[in-house]
Amino acid sequence: MQTNLRGRDFISDLDFSKEEVETVLDVAWDLKRKRALGIPHPYLRDKTLAMLFFYSSTRTRSSFEAGMAQLGGHAAFIESRTTQIHHGDTAKEIGEILGRYFDGIAIRHVDWGIGNKYITTVAQHSRVPVLNMQCDIYHPFQILADLMTIMEKKGRNLRGKRLVVSWAYAASYLKPVSVPQSLILQMPRFGMDIVLAHPPEFPLMPDIVEEAKSLARKYRVGFDIVDDMDAAFKDADIIYAKSWGPLVVTTDPEEGKRLQDKYKDWIVDARRMALAKEDAIYMHPLPADRDIEVTSEVLDGPQSVVYDEAENRLHVQKAVMALTMA
Repeated sequence: MQTNLRGRDFISDLDFSKEEVETVLDVAWDLKRKRALGIPHPYLRDKTLAMLFFYSSTRTRSSFEAGMAQLGGHAAFIESRTTQIHHGDTAKEIGEILGRYFDGIAIRHVDWGIGNKYITTVAQHSRVPVLNMQCDIYHPFQILADLMTIMEKKGRNLRGKRLVVSWAYAASYLKPVSVPQSLILQMPRFGMDIVLAHPPEFPLMPDIVEEAKSLARKYRVGFDIVDDMDAAFKDADIIYAKSWGPLVVTTDPEEGKRLQDKYKDWIVDARRMALAKEDAIYMHPLPADRDIEVTSEVLDGPQSVVYDEAENRLHVQKAVMALTMA
């Protein structure tokens, strides 16, 4: 167990070593057990967390607020449009000032080319830990919850398990690339073979893909990229299929929508799930575009673990906050 996390930022998935991630998971399971047994665990009594949102949220806001309360502290929800950020407060000032008011700062900012830079700048000027609730590049807390869920369903030894990270069609909007990017960075460290599937116009950031390939080599796991959803699903242990925008190719919403609409057949349905192993699980960070991105039959079916996955956001976030903010 690693015990050197106090005061640390968590912005990129790789900010914590593999051993430190294992510590987070150990603490998360302990906190999950305590909550199930009704055992109080106020490790952050009288501590406060600033939660600064530039992007809407359901699970992230709810789980961070509930988590801080369960840890004995308080989370302050700050919607960027209700602040003076648009009237002159810079990232430096947010870091300097909120870092003096609060014991931790959590930020969600997914604007392409802006979010990660903003969070990193705040961290450079903050005297307290800065936590990334999702940016344009990474979504580290979601992936910790995903890893926890996979281990609960497939065991702690994941070597040789085949994880499919697949693009899927969605009609709602051009979604961030942060979830698939964080998945391909974190999961090779835990022994999983990665299959990344997407249409040609929907690549991830080249430097992230190269970093993921390097990690796959280091941990001696497979890493394949395909443009065929059916081929990707074959013999998979874990199906993680969601939409993301063609942001690496174009940031024009109309062009992005045109590209997206070319691939309406990239949907997770029972036929595709049958291509995977019989005991394969289906994962999605939610919200999903029902019957567009994934059929209700799959989303609500016995192979879906999306609600366990959503619950585990609470536990991993509490673990990181307890370890970094105590």
